[in-house]
Amino acid sequence: MMLEGNRLSIAFGGVRAVTDVTLRVERGELVGLIGPNGAGKTTLLRLLTGVLVPDAGSVAFEARDVTRTSIHRRAQMGFVLTHQIVRPFRDMSLLENVMVAAAANLTRRPWRALVAVEAQPARARARSLLERLGIADAADKPAHSVPLGYLKRMQVARALALGPRLLLLDEPLAGLNYSEATRLADLIVELNAGGITIVLVEHNLSEVTRIARRLVVLHNGAVLAEGAPREVMTRKDVRDAYLGNEPAVGAAHA
Repeated sequence: MMLEGNRLSIAFGGVRAVTDVTLRVERGELVGLIGPNGAGKTTLLRLLTGVLVPDAGSVAFEARDVTRTSIHRRAQMGFVLTHQIVRPFRDMSLLENVMVAAAANLTRRPWRALVAVEAQPARARARSLLERLGIADAADKPAHSVPLGYLKRMQVARALALGPRLLLLDEPLAGLNYSEATRLADLIVELNAGGITIVLVEHNLSEVTRIARRLVVLHNGAVLAEGAPREVMTRKDVRDAYLGNEPAVGAAHA
């Protein structure tokens, strides 16, 4: 078992956002975490990665309890989250953005990678990742000058620079056009085939059902369904949840 969130719950101001959710991910899986707006998906990711501490429940990574382990320490362990909103260093080049992440395992002060002795290995690693992501042509362009599709792939490159064994992706396809979304989804499949275990939160149902091996559906902060994509998406309760016809399981929000 690579990741286990056991009976996780959290409330904000008395309103339950996630209620008694258990999520288990085996090594090598590509799991899609889906649900309508307000289902609790992003909150669950934040609980799993340490952005939030649960009111109840626990999180284990490779059988080690990490419920109260810092985000930074989890990343060092190979447990990495990308956020749905890309936040690059806007005036730095794409290469420099990735270099900062690439230097995290080379020095205690990654910023020094831009000017110090550590620059060469970090630069080489960053450029290699940009090439792998298909955006090396914009390596020297400032982040504020490139399209969203490039920024989304740069964000994945930064995550890969940390050497993850488990990668949690929060809506990586959001805002992309059809061809960009297909290209990035295919890349996610390649990363998974290369040995990275992936949990993917995504609203693009056509792509997530195409690439995920298993789906977990959240609704009102609780698990509504899980299983093979085709089987899950034909369930009436899942369809009703997306159409707004499903009775509430609880008063939750994402």
